[in-house]
Amino acid sequence: MELEILQTPTLVHDLKINCHRLNQSIAKLADIGALPEGGIQRLAFSDEDLEARAVIQHRMIAAGMKVSVDAAGNLIGHYPGQYLDAPALATGSHIDSVPAGGIYDGTYGVLAGVEAVQTLYDNNIRLAHPVEIIVFADEESTMIGSKAMSGQVLLDTDFDVSGTAIQAKLKRVGGSWNNLSSAQQTTHDFAAFVELHIEQGPVLEAAGNPIGLVTGIVGQRRYSITIDGNASHAGTTPMSMRQDALVAASQIALAVHKIGHAKDIGGEQVATVGSLELKPNVANTIPGRVEMTVDMRDLSNHCLDRMFEMLEEALDTIATDTQTRIQIHPKLRNEPAPVNSHIHHTIATVCSHLGLDTHPLPSRASHDAQNIARITDMGMIFVPSQAGLSHAADEYTSPEHCAQGANVLLHTLIQLDQHYRCRLDQQ
Repeated sequence: MELEILQTPTLVHDLKINCHRLNQSIAKLADIGALPEGGIQRLAFSDEDLEARAVIQHRMIAAGMKVSVDAAGNLIGHYPGQYLDAPALATGSHIDSVPAGGIYDGTYGVLAGVEAVQTLYDNNIRLAHPVEIIVFADEESTMIGSKAMSGQVLLDTDFDVSGTAIQAKLKRVGGSWNNLSSAQQTTHDFAAFVELHIEQGPVLEAAGNPIGLVTGIVGQRRYSITIDGNASHAGTTPMSMRQDALVAASQIALAVHKIGHAKDIGGEQVATVGSLELKPNVANTIPGRVEMTVDMRDLSNHCLDRMFEMLEEALDTIATDTQTRIQIHPKLRNEPAPVNSHIHHTIATVCSHLGLDTHPLPSRASHDAQNIARITDMGMIFVPSQAGLSHAADEYTSPEHCAQGANVLLHTLIQLDQHYRCRLDQQ
């Protein structure tokens, strides 16, 4: 069945996902890796991960999809389109969790994608493009699934592999480390990628809007900082003669906080001191060394560069004032990923047709979409997280919000199919 008039608001309202079925699926997957105190622990490549993958595969097949696993361990459901060789409209997320995580993070986006295809299948609808649902491997740790798919694994010197261990892990889920390059995709494979996700923050709930129009995924810079002072007796060393590494670290933390609030940078930056280790960590000894981390995020590389300049300036001043030696080393660099303007506009238009209020915001957490944006047009849709909680047992998004997000995803895929179809008709 061809869809020729999907621009009309009436038809957008007529086709809806099955809310009850979607939330039943979320509840069923929540049983896999469930913890007694609430939440889940479904680590990548674990028995629980394999069990959840089997459930997803069964759902995919029931929705008319052909299922495969690529060399990177990505589980892929393929729903054929009218043009068999056309690039796919792709969506998906991950089903692995952090230790003691929540039941919506990642999982919701996968199940909503499956539900969207199920709705097309139930209504005997095939789009011009195939639709693919991707369960990305190990999003919470190595991100090997999306990195391999976007061709980054072999070039990423920070990629954490452990020889035969990663080979064995991939083999467990049907992947192959030796053939990892075969997982790489291009624009010939994907027409566009849209990821639906819970916000994992408090902005949407505070704004009272059910849908977040994601403007992009922030770039992330992470640094380790080492402060060397002089460990000495806490009672016998006069205050004027101390080289207290913790005092210097405290001033650095305040400087990072100030950078996060700076108005003259021109971004919507955040900056965090996330870890702090002091030595010798003894009650009656002045700390002689502190090791700490700084995490900075923004949508603009220019702003991130300016934040780093401000940090370096602060470190020089603090080192002089505290008579300590301070060194900084880069540990992580993820590039910003702006969303495609047409996909962003399409999501906004679909929400307007569905009568859903929206709120523009960046994603300040990393997602698989950040990697896939390297190879195709990318967009993201957020739904609210109650109290902004995520990666926690109390993570919660209401059934109503889950259904609204899934309907937005469904109709975004339909509208994008119409947009990209003109390329197919010209071939």
